[in-house]
Amino acid sequence: MDVPSQIRSGLQNQGLPSPSLTWIQSAMPNRNPLPPLPALIATVKTRFLAADLTNHALFDSPSPAFPPNASNPEVQEVKLTWDIPVQVLDIENLSKSKWEQVEELEAIARGEQTRGQEVIRLPTGSEEDELSVDGQATQTATDGVERPALRSGAVTSANLANAATKNSTHRLVLQDCKCQRLYAFELKRIDRIGIGTLNIGEKIMLKRGTILARGTLLLDATTCTILGGKIEAWQKEWVDGRLSRLREAVGADSRNTV
Repeated sequence: MDVPSQIRSGLQNQGLPSPSLTWIQSAMPNRNPLPPLPALIATVKTRFLAADLTNHALFDSPSPAFPPNASNPEVQEVKLTWDIPVQVLDIENLSKSKWEQVEELEAIARGEQTRGQEVIRLPTGSEEDELSVDGQATQTATDGVERPALRSGAVTSANLANAATKNSTHRLVLQDCKCQRLYAFELKRIDRIGIGTLNIGEKIMLKRGTILARGTLLLDATTCTILGGKIEAWQKEWVDGRLSRLREAVGADSRNTV
């Protein structure tokens, strides 16, 4: 078996889709001699998870994709009959109003976040930065008293987002390799899905048996596997534009209620 075929077999063993041998060859490091096979598999996996699934060279034809008329709202319920890799284009927390999300993002931008009745001061630099007064990490309560922060590492907005999403419901926009887009809702809570934990461009494997109801995918942990990755440019654009999009939506909602 040649090296690209060995790499593809290694990716399959990890539950990933099977890229074309041509694409695998292009994703391999240009080095002689080549690194060991495990390192090659890891490199190609990373590049696959950062790739755009709509790249025609990524898969052999026919590519796994949504069935015909998948977005038809008149189809009451069907189940996918094959595994389909998709990528995340958008994520929305339906458990919070848009105005609550605006306030949350503005608090993060100011370097703080709320947790219960406490205001937690967050680092505004890298995730490794820690808040300290005279070298001691602190958190400031609403009574103005600073208390030692009970944590093993730095408190970050992403960590707080994780805690806030345990009882949330999210709606995603998912895209297959043929550029088809579908909404997807959490039928049951999936821990890895959350704003701050799921990236734009991240890859998800929709397993056979996933429910497609009236043009919307219903996700649960048994039929949805988060593969990881992200597309850096998409992620940055989404993050940079999220606050302005929410503000525009809040403004539109207020005008419609007048």
